[in-house]
Amino acid sequence: MAEHAALGFDPAPGNPGAVLALTKKLGASAKSLDEAARVVTDLVSHSSSWQGEAATAFRASLSRDLPRYLASAHTSLAEAARRLTGWHDTLVAHRELAARYEARAAAAKTEEALADTRRLARELAAEHAAAARRVAATLNAATDKLAPKEPGLLASIWRKITEDPADALSNASAILGAIGAGVALFFPPAGLAIMLVGSGLSLAALAMHTSDPKFRKSLSDGFTKGQFDADFWKSSVTLLGDTAGSVPGVAAIASGAKAGTAAARTAMAAAPEASALTGLAPGATAFRQAAWSTADDVRQVESPLTGWAMRTSAQETRDRVGVAVAATGALTAISDYTPDNEAVEHGATSVDGARGVLDDAPSAVKKSHHVWSVLRP
Repeated sequence: MAEHAALGFDPAPGNPGAVLALTKKLGASAKSLDEAARVVTDLVSHSSSWQGEAATAFRASLSRDLPRYLASAHTSLAEAARRLTGWHDTLVAHRELAARYEARAAAAKTEEALADTRRLARELAAEHAAAARRVAATLNAATDKLAPKEPGLLASIWRKITEDPADALSNASAILGAIGAGVALFFPPAGLAIMLVGSGLSLAALAMHTSDPKFRKSLSDGFTKGQFDADFWKSSVTLLGDTAGSVPGVAAIASGAKAGTAAARTAMAAAPEASALTGLAPGATAFRQAAWSTADDVRQVESPLTGWAMRTSAQETRDRVGVAVAATGALTAISDYTPDNEAVEHGATSVDGARGVLDDAPSAVKKSHHVWSVLRP
């Protein structure tokens, strides 16, 4: 305050030297980020300057968004440096004017002259504060682009679904399976319909997973190279779950197809002079009835291990345990959309693997045997 004793306040607070030093640091950082962005862009774009397995592995570990983030950070820092350079110039000019007002106030001979000088100093202080706010706003806008914002929950879930639609189908199947099992306790037809939709999703997930070279490689590397790592076990458990989950849907379709074909042939044999469309209606009706009946039968087939372990329990209790087992699959599916956590992912794989071995696989085998006994000639 002694520096502005005559005015009684500092109209233009700030340290031009500190601002200039910060500006130089931001400029240097922006230059480094620009160079890093160019290097990473060359690496991601498979530059001929680096080829081979190491290059391929390194590129696979890089996010495709990394060059964009680096370029965005360079732009932000460069803009911040430019804005601070302007603020440095403004600060120097304001402080020079404040020094002149201080000298004028110190030399004032009358109260009127001193009051007039302090009025000018207050106007400078207001202008200085407004300029500082404008610079702060532009700096905040620039730094908002320094790094990608953490996506919200819905955005994160949508990103994971679009990145791996096959896993999304598997997860949706597990969730619908649990919902269907719960609804079936109170309204079996509705529960069965939901479970059939879930089984259809499992079949679609199975087709997508088995057609994915990366998925197949994680399995083959385990058997051919002994790489029984986390990817191998996750893929194995996923394959088991998709296969077991698709059994009810496949069984219903196969049973319906057999009954529908037989009904259509019977109708056409009864009216050989009619067109082939004669068998369409009875075939479709037979398909629907047989598929629904088989699906309901399959729904009631429980795992041999569960049946043995609960052989003395009431059917209602056994049904509720079945719902609880299905619910664990839904919970692990939901956990796939929580923030990435290696411990949670490994735990979910372990739970799904245990359920698959103790319940899903034995149940699928028993259901398949039941359906085959119905389908075979």
